[in-house]
Amino acid sequence: MNIKRFLSVAVLTLGVGLHAWSQKTAGYQVIPMPQSIVAQKGDPFVLNDQTVIVYVSNKQATVEVDKAMKRNAAFVQQYVQEELGLGLDIQYNKVKKLPAIQLAINPKLTAAEGYRLTVDAKGITIEGATPQGVFYGIQTLRKCVAETMPAVVISDQPRFAYRSMMLDCARHFFSVDEVKAYIDMLALHNMNRFHWHLTDDQGWRIEIKRYPRLTEFGSKRTGTVIGNNSDIDDHIPYGGFYTQEQIREVVAYAQERYITIIPEIDMPGHTLAALACYPELGCTGGPYEVGHRWGVGYDVLCVGNPKSLEFAKNVLTEVLDLFPSETIHIGGDETPTKRWDDCPKCKALGVKSVQGYFTSQLEQFLAEHGRKALGWDEMLERGVSTTTAIMSWRGTKPGFMAAQAGHDVVMSPLTHCYFDYYQTKNTNYEPSVTGMWPIDVEKVYSFEPAPDSIPAAAREHIIGVQGNLWAEHVINFDVVQYQVLPRMSALAEVQWSAPEQKDFELFKERVTRFTTFYDRHGWKYALHLWPERIPQDRWHF
Repeated sequence: MNIKRFLSVAVLTLGVGLHAWSQKTAGYQVIPMPQSIVAQKGDPFVLNDQTVIVYVSNKQATVEVDKAMKRNAAFVQQYVQEELGLGLDIQYNKVKKLPAIQLAINPKLTAAEGYRLTVDAKGITIEGATPQGVFYGIQTLRKCVAETMPAVVISDQPRFAYRSMMLDCARHFFSVDEVKAYIDMLALHNMNRFHWHLTDDQGWRIEIKRYPRLTEFGSKRTGTVIGNNSDIDDHIPYGGFYTQEQIREVVAYAQERYITIIPEIDMPGHTLAALACYPELGCTGGPYEVGHRWGVGYDVLCVGNPKSLEFAKNVLTEVLDLFPSETIHIGGDETPTKRWDDCPKCKALGVKSVQGYFTSQLEQFLAEHGRKALGWDEMLERGVSTTTAIMSWRGTKPGFMAAQAGHDVVMSPLTHCYFDYYQTKNTNYEPSVTGMWPIDVEKVYSFEPAPDSIPAAAREHIIGVQGNLWAEHVINFDVVQYQVLPRMSALAEVQWSAPEQKDFELFKERVTRFTTFYDRHGWKYALHLWPERIPQDRWHF
């Protein structure tokens, strides 16, 4: 349904204007915007403390499905408590003569992540082909739930199958609780992937039991450069890492919210922290130091040394045990060839591309273990199989080229999706972040990942969209929140909603209401869309 037409119908039929939303009467213009919202005739449903939450089984349901639906019911219970202060009971299968929020699997719905949300005077029903689809219907209910729910049918499914945000925990470390809070942000925005950047030159953050020095030594740097690679170092020790037990805890937390964690172990470049622990893996033999500075370094894994491939495969063996995701991110970006060009061992390989040789070995290793590789778009230039998915960060062109060559592609261009970049041209009062240009909310919202200008066959290979938060200058979790919100909300509509529904002016109205969720969670967020809310008593020099 055309969104502009719906909004005019909604004001007349539901009695809910864009500015009239409250917890008394529901408005269904949520984020991300559903594909279809059709107002119905009839009385609304009045939600009160007599309402029960019912999850419905059927003969085909497995134990796993029933368990997931029970967990979905618990999320409904939690969200209604948070939004309305009502403590609702949960019951299994239908209870007659009681007003209910009913959750059910409907095999007639074909989209795995799609759902149908129906409201009438008798109650609320959320149906999905899978528990995950039901979960997204629950998220929509969460974002519009009120005491009075006007009659409506919402039919919805995502545009892209891969909807992701990345958090760089290598440059600056964030606690388990902070990572969980980030995952909560993703769940609120209907995202289903969390790209966890765990290793880089400036720190190794994942426990690998076979190589204990990686966390004993490689997780710590003895100082950090001040600002944007100035000559001043703070000389303050900095570090942190996740134990394997903690990683399993975070993986389980994400799975409960239908989010798959994609771990990134960056190789063969961005490995200075690993080389500082095991210098024999580098072309020069060191000595090496865990990085203090940002950017791209010459020192990379010595691919001509068999121990380097052994190291990579041993690390990935433990990574595969921790992360059930089909896809494993192996980095592949920003890898200078200078050390390889001067290295007798690497020259002795006799291959056209040293990095291509390295990548092919990891592709084969992952395939033998039932997994697939994902990497940054530089891998296209160094030789890579079409079984490897490409994450296009240097603009959109590499992604279009990869898609036309038969790779699955996740669009993540620095032109629209780098959330460490400034959000405004006026940077006087912004956190000390960086970026070649400002990326404001409207810029994010305007992104079209799969334009009609590329062939239809290539568009089929563009499987999703990701926003990235690199953390060189993101020094604490308050800055994380500030940098991603409300840009994450704009990205959610790029990922989920139909492009013909997008309208930035209407989005601004909806995201203004949506900030109540930010406030309820105590999340920091940028106020550039609301200049009247920016404090006027800032210091001026």
